[in-house]
Amino acid sequence: MKKLITFIAIFLLIFTVAGVFSGCSNKNSQPISDTQFALDTYCTISIYDNVPKKVLDEGFKAIKDVEEKMSVTIKGSEISQINENAGIRPVKVSADTFYVIQQAVHFSDVEKGYFDITIGPIVKLWNIGTDKARIPSPEEIKAKLPLVNYKDIILNEKNRTIMLKNKGMSIDLGGIAKGYAADKVAQVLKKEGVKHAIINLGGDVIAIGTKPAGGNWRIGIQTPFKPRGEYLGIIEVSNKAVVTSGVYERYFEKDGKLYHHILNPFTGYPADSHLYSVTIIAETSIAGDALSKIFVMGLEEGLKLAESLPRVQAVFVTDDKKVYITSGLKGNFKITDPEYVLMTK
Repeated sequence: MKKLITFIAIFLLIFTVAGVFSGCSNKNSQPISDTQFALDTYCTISIYDNVPKKVLDEGFKAIKDVEEKMSVTIKGSEISQINENAGIRPVKVSADTFYVIQQAVHFSDVEKGYFDITIGPIVKLWNIGTDKARIPSPEEIKAKLPLVNYKDIILNEKNRTIMLKNKGMSIDLGGIAKGYAADKVAQVLKKEGVKHAIINLGGDVIAIGTKPAGGNWRIGIQTPFKPRGEYLGIIEVSNKAVVTSGVYERYFEKDGKLYHHILNPFTGYPADSHLYSVTIIAETSIAGDALSKIFVMGLEEGLKLAESLPRVQAVFVTDDKKVYITSGLKGNFKITDPEYVLMTK
């Protein structure tokens, strides 16, 4: 197998465009900022207000709390307990974990099953993003596919318990927990009076308020397969979440073919949607994270769904370097990489 290529540790999949703060003239134009590794990625919080450093610390504490509850790789986490008791008994969980799984089920309905957190058994077969990445046999995938069905998640809101109906099932919150963690950080910062900040959890970005001197934040969307810091376009936002899922984030190559980490829950294989990436602009990061998996649906269906959702916009980048945007982004998306072309539909 050719060398495993992974972008887990890439610092910013979506990043604040360089120079965006150069027009700020007040004393807070330079943020208090920190970066830590959590949730399998680099997480950065940058605050442009006069607040004590403990606010940053509280933000990272919120991230760690989500990780400890929802990471599938942490033994004893609530998700690990649910998976270990699949087909056996319900597990009582925290309000956070119950909410995230409840939301995951909701977005699975919205996305017609193309987003499914019970894809855990298939994720384990591929192990993309680790040094154990491989191509499973068709027989292995066929054996595990019956275990993938979000409708077999049994939620008991009264007792706040969760159970997986069948033995062998497992939940993987890699497609939604990071978004929730970003939202939790935003809650912490706003509670402490923060009015201008950027939260970036490995590509799940929340822009709090406006730039310190006024005006929207300018967010750059990473150019697929180019070095970090090269972007294909920019949008302007305030009080929004901007989340991207792309094939260039985690993948490996074998015999000249690329195998990426965005798996199709109906086939058990990496989604073959002829897309490089999908970026969602939404009110919350948890919604943006989950909805970015419309990547699996492909351009036509994904764009149609995005257009139908209130307060949601999207950017689709195809593998032939064409960019399609939802109608609400017209006038608010600028191509900056000449290799890419903005299309109209």
